[in-house]
Amino acid sequence: MEDRPPVSEPPRGQRSVFVADHVRDLIVSGKLKPGSRISERVLVEKLQISRTPLREAFKVLEGEGLVSIRPNAGATVVALTLEAVEDSLEILIGLESIGAERTVKRATPEAIDEISHLHDQMVAAYEKRELMTYFHLNQEIHQKIIDAAQNEALSRVYAGESARIRRFRFAGNHDVARWERAVLEHTQILDALVRREGPLLREILRAHHLSGWRAARLALEQAPETDA
Repeated sequence: MEDRPPVSEPPRGQRSVFVADHVRDLIVSGKLKPGSRISERVLVEKLQISRTPLREAFKVLEGEGLVSIRPNAGATVVALTLEAVEDSLEILIGLESIGAERTVKRATPEAIDEISHLHDQMVAAYEKRELMTYFHLNQEIHQKIIDAAQNEALSRVYAGESARIRRFRFAGNHDVARWERAVLEHTQILDALVRREGPLLREILRAHHLSGWRAARLALEQAPETDA
């Protein structure tokens, strides 16, 4: 499984977004460990940027609950217990349960087509074993399903909680068998959405999250540097 290849430097004015995406991927992939201090010097040299877009990126990531910024100490990767992650996942499942039935009633044909297109891209990434690309598309699909419910508050809360535990959900994809099952489950999710079967969509989403978390939790518990 390969991480997404690095992208070229963006135009001036978009650098903080580029940097936030880069650092977020380092956190999600586990290359930056929970509780570790993020070296500004290393990132400035590696990305060939000034400290200004880096610090702007840190503020974005702090808002997502991924880093903590302290005066004279810089940015540190936030460490959560597995129990705290499980609590957040319970909230996400609840939000998707609320959203599922609303989505099948309110989703426009264009929204469903967009989700279907993202699904095809995600499957292509899986077949190429492009893990980080797959994961980004996977997360976007879940958010788009919620967004299709056309409830701004629901979308906002879901996005925030999802971002906070993103790196923990990523861990389960390192299990090849789980990754394969997740793709099949997403095919079932899309089918239920296209057929606008709300109760079925709700139950598939719930089972999908629980199965993914079982694999992720096992991987995190077995990791030598887990924050549990």
